[in-house]
Parts: sequence; structure tokens; C-alpha cells
Amino acid sequence: MAAKNDKNLKLYYSIKEVAEMFEVKESLLRYWETEFPHLRPKTTGNKVRQYTEKDIEQIRLIYNLVKVRGFKIAAARKMLNENRDGTDQNARIIDSLITVRDELKALKAQLDGLA
Repeated sequence: MAAKNDKNLKLYYSIKEVAEMFEVKESLLRYWETEFPHLRPKTTGNKVRQYTEKDIEQIRLIYNLVKVRGFKIAAARKMLNENRDGTDQNARIIDSLITVRDELKALKAQLDGLA
């Protein structure tokens, strides 16, 4: 088996790292763990949470529903339970649109600087 050479690839992320990724407080992530049964990061013997890429993807979906789209917690939970694939696809589309919007804003700022 070949060793992985990508040093940026991590198996686990701390709650602090994940909170910084989404610009939320660590307490919000702990709260979401109590509200969304699919979000269960691994914990060590010292109760230190270790988030995998799968956990981060789950948080990305929850964040999209609650923070971006404005769903209540119960509605977001229901949406994830009933239509997970559709929710996942919508989240990816919205992320792409946000990226395009930010790039367009940057281009506009550059064009405004030329005038």
C-alpha cells in the first residue's frame, strides 16, 4: 500500500478547525450534534471531537439549510431526513452560485478601479 503524500489531507479535524471553516462558534456545532442525529463526530477518551470529511459535509448541508436558506432547525432536520440527495444537490448548487457571485463582485471592483 502506497503512503499518501498529500500533507494537506487530514483524517480528522478539531471542533475549532471546523468552527473556523464555517465561521460559527464551537457551541453551535455542539448544539447541532444534539439536533441532527446524522451528525456524530468521533470522540476520544477525553471527549475531544474529531470530525471527518463526512462529518464536515453533513455540517455543510446543515449550515446551508439553517444559515444560508433560513430554515428552522426542525424544518432542516425534516428536509435532511426526507430528501437528503436533493438537499445535498441544492447545497452544491448554492455553493457554486455564491462562488460565481463573489468572483463577479471582484471583477466589478477591478473594472470600477479602471474607470
